[in-house]
Amino acid sequence: MSRSFSRRQILGGLTGLAVVGVGAGGGYRYWLGKVAEAEAGHDYELIAAPLDVELVPGHTTQAWAFGPSAPGTELRVRQGEWLRVRFINHLPVATTIHWHGIRLPLEMDGVPYVSQLPVLPGEYFDYKFRVPDAGSYWYHPHVNSSEELGRGLVGPLIVEEREPTGFKHERTLSLKSWHVDEEGAFVAFSVPREAARGGTAGRLSTINGVSQAVIDLPAGQITRVRLLNLDNTLTYRLNIPDVDAQIYALDGNPIEPRPLGKEYWLGPGMRICLAIKAPPAGEELSIRNGPVRLGTFRSVANADAPTEWPPALPANPISEPDLANAEKLNFNFEWVGSVSVNVDNGKPPSLWQINGQAWDITDKTCADRPIAKLEKGKSYIFELKNMTQYQHPIHLHGMSFKVIASNRHAVIPYFTDTYLLGKNERARVALVADNPGVWMFHCHVIDHMETGLMAAIEVA
Repeated sequence: MSRSFSRRQILGGLTGLAVVGVGAGGGYRYWLGKVAEAEAGHDYELIAAPLDVELVPGHTTQAWAFGPSAPGTELRVRQGEWLRVRFINHLPVATTIHWHGIRLPLEMDGVPYVSQLPVLPGEYFDYKFRVPDAGSYWYHPHVNSSEELGRGLVGPLIVEEREPTGFKHERTLSLKSWHVDEEGAFVAFSVPREAARGGTAGRLSTINGVSQAVIDLPAGQITRVRLLNLDNTLTYRLNIPDVDAQIYALDGNPIEPRPLGKEYWLGPGMRICLAIKAPPAGEELSIRNGPVRLGTFRSVANADAPTEWPPALPANPISEPDLANAEKLNFNFEWVGSVSVNVDNGKPPSLWQINGQAWDITDKTCADRPIAKLEKGKSYIFELKNMTQYQHPIHLHGMSFKVIASNRHAVIPYFTDTYLLGKNERARVALVADNPGVWMFHCHVIDHMETGLMAAIEVA
């Protein structure tokens, strides 16, 4: 069985999980699905393993996947219930699972040498936590992230509301671009010169692992469409010309429904929940990234009577920050100013920094030096200053924060876990430090994170 360890125990020299490998050589299925037996101790068995996929027609890409598809198996759980996942590693490398956007105990957060040891090939680890918030989330490793996410180790996690929402139809769209060439072979996931700019972009865009995917919607009906940006790098300028659509949630958290408008900028790690009224049968809508078509919504015949727009989704139970008495902290996101690479020590270059500190992704003790220490139960306002010419989707583990202001655009306050900080933007977000632990705070452009743009924030 798996064990969880304190960070001090991990850093004190533990060498592996107290688990055994799953029978070698054995004809195992990639994902064993929902486990019916109560005595199993878990609800899902999720296996990470190599998987051949056809991204480029007629060519095979040797991906890594959580389950029988890349992006991986969609996991579902109801709000307030326990999610119990036995994760089994059949990859040739160590890995973990981080549950992006979920407020959970530190020992379940999946950050190596901070909350757990890496899960070695042939080992398993049991993740078990209660999910307090409904919404659209996702999961991915926090080990060698450029390569592991780049090869396909991403997947959606949907937390359903406690009570019916009024939506009869639903679709999940996982957006991901792949670093592959014209024959489907992987190319570099991170190039230093690109990492020092906007990040190393993939070359082939997909929806649910399919280029130019077609998604059927029931004609005349309102469908809940969850769009998840599971990309290493790309910010999607999402637009759907001529669509009748309302935004119902941002990054898992409900908002007062409002029209989608001309476009929405969805950075890496971010999610948006739309309600889309499908046009008459036979008509199509294009899903676009700016002017580039990503896929198609196709309206198919449906005999059901038209429905009304559902009411706003119920709010998640997130503590409201006390803005009048909140302590203010500044975080400056900067370029280090050098693109030189030390090829001799095996470390990535230091290209980015927060408050003058560049995180060394290879240093297992970085979390011992948090950039900020927060008092449990106290309210804080973070001033996020982007002092660069590139966008940074800023993500905080373990807690949600409320976006309250920006110098670039008007803000209707909302809760989130990832905020797209535009170039030269100053934004303010507020939170209650209500989850004890050492939490990662980083840019979700993966090669920005791996070249310095990450820090630890401690709540005690």
